[in-house]
Amino acid sequence: QVQLVESGGGLVQAGGSLRLSCVASLSFDFETMAWYRQAPGKQREVVARISENGIANYDASVKGRFNISRDIDNIAVYLQMSSLKPEDTGVYYCNSAPSFYSWGQGTQVTVSS
Repeated sequence: QVQLVESGGGLVQAGGSLRLSCVASLSFDFETMAWYRQAPGKQREVVARISENGIANYDASVKGRFNISRDIDNIAVYLQMSSLKPEDTGVYYCNSAPSFYSWGQGTQVTVSS
């Protein structure tokens, strides 16, 4: 079973940037991977996904501001977040899409106005 460990979150002012990382215990060669966000009081939602061949797509709320990537060895996936807004606040998780790995602990992102 793949274990996922997210990192890179923090407190940032609106307009700032963060880079999130997710490292897996095993490679996810043939999986579409995604970053999910769970905002306070809301359900977890996909904000970005990347296919096994590197095709990315984004939720409309982050398009043009976030960039998802995966490393060549398929053991890590990243989320570069720019022009952050307060509504980007939440706990960010990575998982396959659809999700079938155990969830990691996530990484908290807090954007202050």
